[in-house]
Amino acid sequence: MKPEQLYQNLQDLAEKFNITVSEKNFRNTGIKVKSGFCRVKDKNLFIIDKHIPIFKKNNILASYLSKMTYEDVYIIPVVRDFLDKLK
Repeated sequence: MKPEQLYQNLQDLAEKFNITVSEKNFRNTGIKVKSGFCRVKDKNLFIIDKHIPIFKKNNILASYLSKMTYEDVYIIPVVRDFLDKLK
């Protein structure tokens, strides 16, 4: 599976957990910011620096999602294997 496809599948999985994945430009913030999960006004967000390479985006998002309980959720086998490796 191509990295872009994997990333889209991970975003789709996050949506199943009611988490919105958003890419933002962290370069202009003036402070050191890291990609990750946050909760704003009762909304679950996962914000990722849009300037990092796709393989890092996949690892960051999958690392978070691998901690979720996803056994009862349908996930494409390639994506499930990727998550299981990060557990």
